[in-house]
Amino acid sequence: MYDVVVVGAGPAGSRFARSAAERGRDIVVLESGEIGRPLACSGHVSLDIWAFVPDRARGELLQNEIRGARFHLGGADSPAHRFYKDGAVSNAIDRVGLDRTLADCARDAGAEVRPGHRVTAVRERSDRVEVDASGPDGLETFEGRLVCGADGPRSKVRREVGLPEPEELLHGVLGFSTEEDDDDFVDVHLTVPQFFAWRIPRRAAGVEYGLAVAPGDDAPGRFEALVDDYGVDVERRCSGAIPIGPPDRTVGKRSFLVGDAAGQTKPFTGGGILYGMRAADIAAREIDPAHPASLHEYEHAWRSALGGDQTLGAALRAGYSLPRPIQRAGLRALSGEIGVHMDRPSSLFSRAQLRALLSWQ
Repeated sequence: MYDVVVVGAGPAGSRFARSAAERGRDIVVLESGEIGRPLACSGHVSLDIWAFVPDRARGELLQNEIRGARFHLGGADSPAHRFYKDGAVSNAIDRVGLDRTLADCARDAGAEVRPGHRVTAVRERSDRVEVDASGPDGLETFEGRLVCGADGPRSKVRREVGLPEPEELLHGVLGFSTEEDDDDFVDVHLTVPQFFAWRIPRRAAGVEYGLAVAPGDDAPGRFEALVDDYGVDVERRCSGAIPIGPPDRTVGKRSFLVGDAAGQTKPFTGGGILYGMRAADIAAREIDPAHPASLHEYEHAWRSALGGDQTLGAALRAGYSLPRPIQRAGLRALSGEIGVHMDRPSSLFSRAQLRALLSWQ
């Protein structure tokens, strides 16, 4: 019997597997297909990402260093409000390569990683969990003390154990052109209702275009309008759900959720790579598979660590829907050098941001 059966080998699942294995836990990770595929998430992340991967991986994963953002209230040729730092504020990375690197780290720590295993059922018993998965050798049942649902916004584990859904699921669309662009600014367009569209230069790896919309909106049509506005052809595209707002509970009797399955994302960007991995480390630290009651320690700890920034992030997102004159005035007043951290809205009140504000005077 495993200590934890992890479902999903994305960043959160692989990070939990690594952290738990390093603590001596017996871990198996089940991934439905090929690790990192299909791509359904942007690879624009804060510099904190490098604390989670080996130093040797940086050269393989880094595609571009981003120094700032241009915010637009219209299309590609509309006036822009620039927010920037003297050095890098974020990085564009190889998103598929990140998943594979993190899975390799989990293996190196002693976790068993099994691609090509699609979970079909999860049962919580009084003394164990049973996870059925269809793999290369047919249907297999994996027994563990606990099950970790790290299987994305439409989590099979979450449904099987009866945990609630995230507050909202947006529809995100990504596409990549082959144009080479070594610009160090991303473009953000506040032209999509309730969210935004973006353009991220990735040097030789091309340019990423994307947006997210509320359910029922025309995501494909809005995406076509975006790339047409820039006058580019997009050869690769993908889509996926983006959870916004964690559910009321992320733990069951012998189950727990991490990453997108738990709604551990930034409400103002939809990104969840760093939030999910931070929560995964908390889970590995707080949860003792021999004592399922410790699941509630994880619930409390991850909300304490991320909840404040998620609440502030939701307030920032509300600004996307303000009337245009208010948005224009706010962007004009606040544009310039910044001292904020892209994962932590609380840094809006930091000394670094205060110094940046004072430098404008």
